[in-house]
Amino acid sequence: MSSRQPTLDEVAERAGVSRGTVSRVINNHPHVSKKARQAVQTAIDELGYVPSGAARSLATQKRGAVVLAISSDDPALFTNRFFAEVIAGVNAVIEETDLELLLVMAATERGRDRLARILQSRGADGVMLLALRENDPLAKVAEGGGIPVVYGGRPLERAPQYYVDADNRGGARQAVEYLISTGRQAIGTITGPLDMHVGVSRYLGFREAVVLAGLSDHRVVHSDFSEAGGAAAMERLLDEHPDLDAVFVASDAMAAAALRVLHDRGRAVPRDIAVVGFNDVVTAQHTHPALTTVRQPIEALGREMTRMLLRLTNNETPTPLILPTELVIRDSA
Repeated sequence: MSSRQPTLDEVAERAGVSRGTVSRVINNHPHVSKKARQAVQTAIDELGYVPSGAARSLATQKRGAVVLAISSDDPALFTNRFFAEVIAGVNAVIEETDLELLLVMAATERGRDRLARILQSRGADGVMLLALRENDPLAKVAEGGGIPVVYGGRPLERAPQYYVDADNRGGARQAVEYLISTGRQAIGTITGPLDMHVGVSRYLGFREAVVLAGLSDHRVVHSDFSEAGGAAAMERLLDEHPDLDAVFVASDAMAAAALRVLHDRGRAVPRDIAVVGFNDVVTAQHTHPALTTVRQPIEALGREMTRMLLRLTNNETPTPLILPTELVIRDSA
């Protein structure tokens, strides 16, 4: 037997199908008939064809890699449960393919230059963007790459064509409505960054709930989603609004820090002040008391971003997706 590697055309001829059909079978494209798939697989076995990564790229004009670009340069990123769960969701889908996942930290000019080089060299088939801020230059770099782009969460200034997001506004509103239903009247909030769509959406959900109930919306401290920021914001809320009887906190990390501050200040939770967070990361179950929070499907966000990008790379046209949220009632409210 010759040691020469059979060509893609030879496999197509043996199977009695087009070259494109062979390419789709090699790349596990879902829209291939069972009969054609079996014919291609038989031809591959008979000819001893080995569909290597290079062969896949030649067959499809693809590079076999996708990028997850995160607009952050925080070294603590991977200890942040939100990002860890998103990445787990992305990786779960990537593992079902032959693609490589490239992770790029791109909050700085150096990080954005790195992404630009990857795109200019055609080193990736698509890009997913996460944690963008208002007018983030990362979006321009990605959109200029000439390959599909999917956003995890919407940018503040516009709605892109392809994105996956959670119902942040509705989830926040539900959380505050719950606090109101338990008799709380002096409700405050610790917001996320207001140069991010997610931060603004959760703040607006808070305002809608309290204003519609005829309550004050002035008990507000803006923060940054971090534990340190949450602790500082809780201290300030207590100092500025000693009548506070409940607080909606825009992330679980900040809420966990707020619980510690309340304990240190001698405020019983939930007797004196009820606390509700947002995200339902795994640590929310282990705070003292256990955190009432809004669950967003974080890992599903990563999975659906990746599935949307794969559909785009296969020349399909997906629609934007908003994932539902759910209030999880525990002991803090």
